[in-house]
Amino acid sequence: MKIVVATGNPGKLREMEAYLQGLPVELVAKPSALEIGETGSTFAENARLKASHTAMALNQWAIADDSGLSVNALGGKPGVYSARYGNSDSERIARILQELRGVRDRSAKFVCVIALANPRGEIVIETEGVCEGVIAESPMGEGGFGYDPIFYIPAAGKTFAQMSVEEKGNYSHRGKAFAQFRPLLQSLLGKP
Repeated sequence: MKIVVATGNPGKLREMEAYLQGLPVELVAKPSALEIGETGSTFAENARLKASHTAMALNQWAIADDSGLSVNALGGKPGVYSARYGNSDSERIARILQELRGVRDRSAKFVCVIALANPRGEIVIETEGVCEGVIAESPMGEGGFGYDPIFYIPAAGKTFAQMSVEEKGNYSHRGKAFAQFRPLLQSLLGKP
C-alpha cells in the first residue's frame, strides 16, 4: 500500500518510516508544490485537514500528523503554532528559552495527532499521543529535530535530542500515537 505523507519535514518522514517498519506500506513525501494551510485551531483539526486534502488532491491514501509543544507557563503556547514560532529550529528554541527566563514552572507536553485518509479524503484512522516533560534551561544533545534539544524527560534523565530514535519512540508523543495507529493500520490492511 502506498501512502503519501502530508509533510515537508524530512525528520517526520523518517520517524514515520521507522514506526511503520515491517508493514507492507510505502511512504512517499507529498509533492512540495502541494501546499495545505494549517488553519485548524487544534492538532486534530490540522492533522485531518492535511490528510484529507492531500488524499483528495492526489487521489491516494494520505497520512498526516500535527504535533507541537504546549508549555504550561505560556498558556499552552506555542501549540498549533509550534512550527511557526520562529524562522528556524534555533530561533524557536531561543524564543521559548527567552520567554521562560526566570519562570519556575517549566512543565510542558508534546502532543501528536495522526490521521489517515482514504483517496476520497475520508478520515479512517485517527490517534493521539501525549508526552509530558519539562523545558531544559539550555539545549542538550545533537539528535532529533525541532524542540528536541530543550524537551527534557525526567524519567529518562535526558532530552529527546540526547536519545536514540528507538529510545525516543518509547517516550515520545509521536511514538505513543503510532503505538495506537499501527494495529489499526494492520487491521485495515488485513494483516494480523
